[in-house]
Order: sequence, then C-alpha cells, then structure tokens
Amino acid sequence: MQRDAIYALPQEQVVDFAFNEAVADVFPDMIRRSVPGYETIIGLLGVIARRYAQPHSRIYDLGCSLGASTLSMAAQMRADDVRFVCVDNSTAMTRRCEQILQRHLPAGQFEVQCADIEAIPLENASVVVLNFTLQFLKPADRLAMLHKIHAGLLPGGVLILSEKLQFADAAEQTLINDLHLEFKRANGYSELEISQKRSALENVMIPDTFEQHQARLQVAGFAQVVNWFQGFNFASLLAVKA
Repeated sequence: MQRDAIYALPQEQVVDFAFNEAVADVFPDMIRRSVPGYETIIGLLGVIARRYAQPHSRIYDLGCSLGASTLSMAAQMRADDVRFVCVDNSTAMTRRCEQILQRHLPAGQFEVQCADIEAIPLENASVVVLNFTLQFLKPADRLAMLHKIHAGLLPGGVLILSEKLQFADAAEQTLINDLHLEFKRANGYSELEISQKRSALENVMIPDTFEQHQARLQVAGFAQVVNWFQGFNFASLLAVKA
C-alpha cells in the first residue's frame, strides 16, 4: 500500500479532484485515512450481500474503484451462479481493479467495465452497491440514477448507498466536520493536505443530508430505507425493494 502524499506539497493551483493514475496508486491508503469507518463498511457489505444475494442474479458494484466491495461480497457469497459487474469511469481504477479481481476470483464470476454508471444497463440485480459514488453525480441526475437502479433490481433486492453527509443544522454540521478533520489529523494528514484536498473536492463532490437521501430513495420506489452505519459525517444506507 503506497502512502497518500498527493497534497503534501504546496500547489500553485489546486485542480479539481480526479480518479487518475496518481490517486489509483494511493487509493487504499487515501480512503482509509479519510473516511471514518470505511473498513467496517467494506467488511459488512459482505454480510449484507450474503443475506440478500439471489441465485442466478447479478451484483453491481457501481463506482467500484479497486474492487474492495466486490471482494468483500464475493468472500461471503452463498447464492449460486452470481455474477459481479464492476463499473467505474476511471481507466486507472478499472485496470487495477481487473488485475486485483483476477488474482482472487474465478474469471467467469466477474466483469469489469470502464463506463459511465448512468449509461450502462442494469438488469437481473439482487444487490447494487453505490459506495461513495452518488455524491460525484450532478445533484439533478441522482434521482434518475436511483430510479434506474430500482427498475433493475429483482423483487426483494437491495441498494447499499454509502455517502458523505451534509447536516441541515449548522451547529451539528460544525461539530461533525470538526471531528472529521480531527480524524484526518490523527491519521497523519497535515493542515496543508487537508486544505488542498478540500479545495480539489469542493466543485466535484456535493453531499446531501440524510433526509434528502431518504426522500429520494422513497420517491425512486424503495419500500424501506435504513441508516445502518454512520461514522461522523459518513453513512451507509440500506434501501430494500418490495
């Protein structure tokens, strides 16, 4: 695991964050040190998939990055004839993802696509994972993405949606944001790194409140929405199709 030092030196102009080669090289370290509870979420995705995966269905990992979610789910899989479909629009990520999955999974059990998740068809799905991915879509496009996922899920299928949260209450937002910054400092990030990465992300990643997520999922047709995990301002929701 290479250590994330992308923003360790002063940059004349901080450009918008992108999942390029440099990020792919350090991604496991970056997300572990930036997202409270990330490793717990990844581990428990396997437990949820174990419960909801249906035989002869597909499991979609949308915004798959290096395939950590898929590996966790595959390790816990009990349903027969399940195929994992891993999709990301970053060439750097999908290339590495395919190499990693080839080392751990049978060739016929998965496919990796470098594509726009809004453009690909979804069908015969029992589990769909959006692990810190929806927040990178334009807010106006998010409901359509959830409608598409709901339509592609089998009855009883689930969406696991992990996102950074915004808070409607200003005092709560300040408190939770301060704790997240302290988490980053505790994991070795400098004030310069924190500041420059925040600048890189501010036009790229736009978070919603839990209430916005819940309302959007209900409009999309999901019968039940549960906030099953939260670490400071990062949460994971389980949305069940009737």
